[in-house]
Amino acid sequence: MEGAVLTTLGYVEKDGCYLLIHRTKKKNDINKDKYIGIGGHVEERESPEECMLREAREEAGIELKNLRLRGILTFLIDDLYEMSFLYTADSFEGELIECDEGELVWVKKEEIANLPIWEGDRIFLYLLHTREDVFSLKLTYVKDVLQEVALDGTVLEDWHIWEEEVKGL
Repeated sequence: MEGAVLTTLGYVEKDGCYLLIHRTKKKNDINKDKYIGIGGHVEERESPEECMLREAREEAGIELKNLRLRGILTFLIDDLYEMSFLYTADSFEGELIECDEGELVWVKKEEIANLPIWEGDRIFLYLLHTREDVFSLKLTYVKDVLQEVALDGTVLEDWHIWEEEVKGL
């Protein structure tokens, strides 16, 4: 395993909904058929904030306002080692465009848990809803199955209970 791939992941809020991409168009996509926030790879000499703003323009055609860093996510999925900067934005300018990675959809926060999403996404979505500070979350998967969760450096033994909490957001 080499050094971490740096990425951003953003959840744009509007009227109790998050803007998600239903990932259906990319070939060989680890996120195939899942719903995820917008974002992507940090390019050379680019800050995470610059990346998030660029990805919002490229994927959704919007200019994010009130961008806020909410967490640092570490994903270990088989041979993949990814560190992602998690953002929220509560306003934007522009009109949504067609996304070449999938369909852009507004989803009510309380309905997201019923969609095909990564198991760990349920946890950080819960943290976005319940915490105001910046958190660190490490998610370790084998294949598509979440094996271990560490929050702010502490391995959680009871993380399964949060999956139910997310359904009530």
